Amino acid sequence: MDGTQTNWYIITGGPSAGKSKTLDQLGFLGHNVVPEAARILIDEEFSKGKDIYQIRKNELAFQEKILQLKLEAEAKLDPNKLAFIDRGIADSFPYFSLAGADTDRILELSKKNIYRGVFLLDQVKFEKDYARTEDDELARHISDLLSHAYTELGYEFVRVPVMPISERVDFILAHIKAQPRVVDFSLPE
Repeated sequence: MDGTQTNWYIITGGPSAGKSKTLDQLGFLGHNVVPEAARILIDEEFSKGKDIYQIRKNELAFQEKILQLKLEAEAKLDPNKLAFIDRGIADSFPYFSLAGADTDRILELSKKNIYRGVFLLDQVKFEKDYARTEDDELARHISDLLSHAYTELGYEFVRVPVMPISERVDFILAHIKAQPRVVDFSLPE
């Protein structure tokens, strides 16, 4: 893969997989975390008095805004510093696909930065909340599409089983510590 090698890890999974709670715990432990762009956008629009159906009335426009927020967030990150990101650029793949949009652009944009690793959280019991319009079946389908997108990009993601949040965080951190460090000793041509 061409692109900038980063020291960033993606925390991904379908809606209600526990991503935000896992990131909250990582942040509590002092790690640099990037919250989910969709939640930021939804909360901002709620503060203007809109409801979730008004916000997502034009699903493709909504997904474009989320993609732009993700691109802006990654542009501000130092690629050499450890960071955990709630949904990478490739996480837009399922949502663009479901909206009937071209997904090739998402895959191309996803190659700009090369993540150190991807953690795919197994689906926990689906819980509806103020920002979700999906149901359990769609959440599982989105998780499958995420798996496909990251595999298509060449990532060997780590599947994180359902367990309490603190154990998920321990699982992720233990996996990172066990990863071999890659050093490139080749000389420039």
